Amino acid sequence: MSAEGATTALALDRESDARESDVETDAGAGIVAEPDAAAVVATRPSRRSTNTVTLDDVARHARVSPQTVSRSIRTPELVSEFTLERVRNSIAATGYVPNLAASNLASNRSMTVAAIIPAISASVFADALHGLEEVLSPAGYQLFIGSTDYRPGHEEELVRAFLGRRPDGIFIVGTDHSPNATHLLRESKVPVVEAWDLSDDPIDSVVGFSNSESIAALVRFAVERGYRHPTFAGSFQTGDFRALARRTSFEETVAKEFPGEPVRVVDSGTATVDFETGRRLLDETLRAHPETDVLMFASDVFAAGAVLECARRGISVPGDIAITGFGDFEIGRHLVPTLTTVAVPNRQIGTVAGELLLARMTHRAVDTAEIDLGYSVVARESA
Repeated sequence: MSAEGATTALALDRESDARESDVETDAGAGIVAEPDAAAVVATRPSRRSTNTVTLDDVARHARVSPQTVSRSIRTPELVSEFTLERVRNSIAATGYVPNLAASNLASNRSMTVAAIIPAISASVFADALHGLEEVLSPAGYQLFIGSTDYRPGHEEELVRAFLGRRPDGIFIVGTDHSPNATHLLRESKVPVVEAWDLSDDPIDSVVGFSNSESIAALVRFAVERGYRHPTFAGSFQTGDFRALARRTSFEETVAKEFPGEPVRVVDSGTATVDFETGRRLLDETLRAHPETDVLMFASDVFAAGAVLECARRGISVPGDIAITGFGDFEIGRHLVPTLTTVAVPNRQIGTVAGELLLARMTHRAVDTAEIDLGYSVVARESA
């Protein structure tokens, strides 16, 4: 709208306000008198059978037209300060909440982004959500969050449910989805950012790192440190494709770097990711593979549990057995000994994904569909 048009609209609002105000004036001077507390209570609209305060209720309370209330909400810069304050006071007094669904239908935008992650309790995904919100919230977008619990079938259900609510964008962890989920996401034409992995054929855009290469780099690190009997331990659930990729990479790299050496893997199955599971994985390794000289965990959480259990038992780390993790969680920096691990950009995945989504949702050009944020092996005291 031009400056001239805005000025005209503002003038019309003021004129409309003057016509619509039929409350008592102060000494006939045309100034609307502030209602006292009793008057506010007396004019508070009664709720309808649905217990929902409507825009018409606010208009009656403020003694303006519904159009003026709507304009005050949608384009407050075009409403006089006097009227805007009156409308806002009435909104507060009545407890009115704008019907965003109706507004979304009119604008064809929901101002929401669906975030589909494997587990809400995992700090790595929480970090990414913080990064995502850090970018999207200032732009007015709200997150809807769903957890798959590493079940592809449930992921498909979440994709279907969220698409039914017409999000403006979707953030989803992983690049492996069921055929139906992939079809739904591709056909929706909604901007999608897959995360925590890389793909030659992303649905739309992908932000992450190579799970395979990161574990291969950790195995090569162990070789350089002189270790000869590595064991890999973690939870390798069917739906956790990233953990499975790390396991496959470990097996392939060990076969290459240690010809003739057996490939040792200890799987916790569906056990939860916590310190206790790390302790149990240590127990199983020492029982089944006592020759292990470096125990490589799929998560820093497991590794931390093992390091603490070693301290309790008097097992020297790395003297008797070296331990490594994955993720570079804060706890690893405070263990004794401090934890050697693979650092991945958890929060940065969220911020970069948010920037990509924001660009796509506002129809700005995006330079690349795949962004590799990389990883790094962090050498500390435990290996």
